[in-house]
Amino acid sequence: MSRNSVAGPFDSLRGLSTVGVVSLVALVVLSATLLQSETWDLLVISWAAFAAMAGAGVLAVYTHREHAQSLVWGYGLASGAMITSAAVFLVPQAIGVSGGTPQYGGFGIALGLVVGFGSHTIGHRLAHMDLPLDRTVAELSAHALSAGAIIGLIYGNMDVGLTLGLAIISHKGPAGYAAANRLARNGRGWSVLLLPAAGVGIAAILSSLVAIPASGAVRGVVFGFAAGVFLHVAMDFLPRCEIGSEIHDVLKVEGDAHQLLDRLRLHAVASTALGGFAVFVAWVFVA
Repeated sequence: MSRNSVAGPFDSLRGLSTVGVVSLVALVVLSATLLQSETWDLLVISWAAFAAMAGAGVLAVYTHREHAQSLVWGYGLASGAMITSAAVFLVPQAIGVSGGTPQYGGFGIALGLVVGFGSHTIGHRLAHMDLPLDRTVAELSAHALSAGAIIGLIYGNMDVGLTLGLAIISHKGPAGYAAANRLARNGRGWSVLLLPAAGVGIAAILSSLVAIPASGAVRGVVFGFAAGVFLHVAMDFLPRCEIGSEIHDVLKVEGDAHQLLDRLRLHAVASTALGGFAVFVAWVFVA
């Protein structure tokens, strides 16, 4: 593929996404408030999310193609880490703060799973409508803002440590890599990804200012809802090596799909298990 066929990692000023640059500036300004309040965990998570997605976008431009095995391992490690983190750090918290009635936390988890599924389904429906926004960027931005808002609520009202947040945003890397490749194939520059990359931190910093009422029922539902949403997102990012999946789309240019999908299923299981185990190891050393 020639260098002229895709946008370079540093787009020309004329092609640079204005909304992406504005988003980055907003993240920088809001980060100043975290520095003043010494809210280090949320600051690290916000910029880690930005670096993961923006950095993966630049990497995708350099490689010029998607590698199926890399996507499987990227999604597998991220989803395994997210599932484990939500189950270990959020679910017990949701049950524990429910004021002696753990069912509130359970209802919150169920609500989060249902809302996560509903928003994902509606998002796919909107993707087929004639909207002024690029489909990939719109989906990623909506996801980033909603995830950031929940992260902010958690870190603004609970002491859960850095491991949870980093595991939750770990999927930003592989998601940004895949999205940048799609944009390049459509002749668009990667810089539009600055919006969803910065969106996590922007929403998280703003929502961290919201104080959740001390009521056990309210806190149980809210934190349970967060756990349910993140569990849904984690399961949605599980690498599915099936016909018609994103992995299959990549394999169309790499060889016989059925044979390679069978081989990649082993990589999918191994990567997901390793992602979960990594969180366990981190928890043992941190605890």
